Parts: sequence; C-alpha cells; structure tokens
Amino acid sequence: MRPIRVLIVDDSAVICRIVSSVLESDPQIEVVGSAANGRIALDKVRVLRPDVMTLDVEMPEMDGLQTLAILRRIYPQLHVIMCSTHTNRGAEATIEALILGAVDYVTKPSSVGSLAVAMQRIREQLIPKIKKILPPKNDNVAFVRRAKIPQDFRRIGVIAIGCSVGGPKALIKILAALPQNLPVPIVIVQHMLPLFVEHLASALNAKSPLHVEVANEDTTLLPGYAYIAPGEHHMAVVKQGANVKIQLSNDPPENSCRPAADFLFRSVAKVYHQATLGVVLTGMGQDGLNGCQHINDAGGQIIVQDKETSVVWGMPGAVAQANLAHYILPIDKISEKIIQKVSKNRSSFFT
Repeated sequence: MRPIRVLIVDDSAVICRIVSSVLESDPQIEVVGSAANGRIALDKVRVLRPDVMTLDVEMPEMDGLQTLAILRRIYPQLHVIMCSTHTNRGAEATIEALILGAVDYVTKPSSVGSLAVAMQRIREQLIPKIKKILPPKNDNVAFVRRAKIPQDFRRIGVIAIGCSVGGPKALIKILAALPQNLPVPIVIVQHMLPLFVEHLASALNAKSPLHVEVANEDTTLLPGYAYIAPGEHHMAVVKQGANVKIQLSNDPPENSCRPAADFLFRSVAKVYHQATLGVVLTGMGQDGLNGCQHINDAGGQIIVQDKETSVVWGMPGAVAQANLAHYILPIDKISEKIIQKVSKNRSSFFT
C-alpha cells in the first residue's frame, strides 16, 4: 500500500522542517512538499495531489480560513488538519475551520522550549490523526444488523450526543436544523481542549436556533438548551428533586478521553432510562460504546452517523458493529429523526 501523501502549509520554515522531519520518520507517511501560504498551497495541491494537508491558521497573503474555503470547493476530498496556536484568536479561527470542513486540528508547538519536546508533541498529536482519517483501501465493513427498535411507550426526555474528529461540522448540521422550542435538553461531549470548547459553543449558539453553552456545575437542564462538556472535565447528569442538573468531574480519563461520552451516557441512562435518545457522531476510537450499552439496557434508543458521511467511523462504527444502533443515518437525516422521536407521544411543539 502506498504511503499517505502529506502537504505541509505554514509560513514558518522552522515549523515546516520540524513537522516534515517527524512525519518522514513514519514509513506509512510521505511528505510531498511544503508551502508558505495558502496561495502557494493551492498551486501545489493541483500538481502534487496530496491525501492530507496540514494547514496553518495564520499566514500572510492567504490565511488558513481563506485557503480552506477554496479547497472545499475545488478539492472536497482533500483531508485538512488545521495547525493552531493556543490563543483565543487561534482557537476561534480553528473552530470556524472545523465548521467549514477541516477534519481535525493540532496545536502548534511553542516557539520557545525544547526541540525534542516539540517533535514529540507533533509525533503524538499529528501522526495518529493522519492515519485515522485515511482508513485502509481494503476496509470491508461487516454486515451491520440494526438493534431491535423498542416500542415508544414513553416520551423522549433528553438527547445525549458524543463526537470527536469531524464533530463540530456534524454538530452544526444537526443543531441548526432543530427547532428553537425543542421540548427536551441536549447534552454533548465533543473531544476538545478547553479553550476550543468555549469558541465551539459560541459558534454553535450563533448558528443554531437553540441556546448553546458550555456546561457549568449544578446547572439545571432546560428544554431548548444544549450543554457542551467543558474540556478536561467529565460531564454527568443527576436527579435532584424535580430537576435534573449537571455535575462535572475530574475522574480519570476513559478511552483516553476527558470528557468521555461513556461517562455522560451512563449517567443519562441512569436518570432518564428509556426516555433517553443517544446520538453517536463521527469520531476516532470507541468512546460511547460502553455508554450506549447502558442506554440500550435501560430501554433507550440510539442513532449513529453512517460510515459514508463520517470523517472517521470509529465511534459510531463501534456502536453499530456491536448491534446497539437502532438507526444508522447520514448526517443530513439525523436532525429529522431526532425531531420525529421527540415529537412522538407529544402534541406538536412547532406551534
């Protein structure tokens, strides 16, 4: 199998050399070139035909967002991983890029500090992401049976969503299509650093009819609200009297993730039982699988994103292969199914 072809785009020659050196050390990756800005990168894509581009956010002449907008029109199959500084501006631009269609992001190493540490960070962050977004060409997915759909004797009381790589774009697609007067709350785990979560919530809030915010300890869940787990904290829901509230935790990571979808899903199943609607979107790994087992055991229902529209069919694929998915749907059909499920056994909430 031929190596994965990567084009590095960054206005820093030093960063280009470091990233190139790290990637070339892996025999499954070939660095086919580099570019100092987006304009040069677009010319090189046409000639070099890379599989993956690492794209700096801030560059002269044509920055990362401008470049990405053009790439999505001309080369929609090219996988773009954003390289961002750990700053407010960098985080905000990265979230915009992920919503535009970049598949993932990594944070750039600091200009000060050890070269060895910088190279190790790139090795640990970037190489696994490059390999995960390009599954083997001979990837044959076994026949997936749908789980038996339970009878809808109870109204849906909550929607719990888990996602990772490709999640921001999937989330905006779903949340933007839901009604402002949605009669249930939504709780979301997106694997992301704390600074980026704040900007993701802000972007989703601006583009969705729902009220979207980063979850806080002891917040009461309200219909028409979507709560995103803060970075580096697990999120759970707990019953307190007549209310359901958010509880944050610094418990150890699960599936190498904190927040973890499994942690959230287990708590949702415990509180809402068969009134739970779990949704697993594009993402790396199998976070959410254990939690979906709990949702299924409690009588809840589960929707997963299909392989064709997922950037990485790791998380949803694990649930589907375990025969826990009641519905396997393309991303543009999931909001429609959510609306159908929440309106079941309710008078219309669109009035």
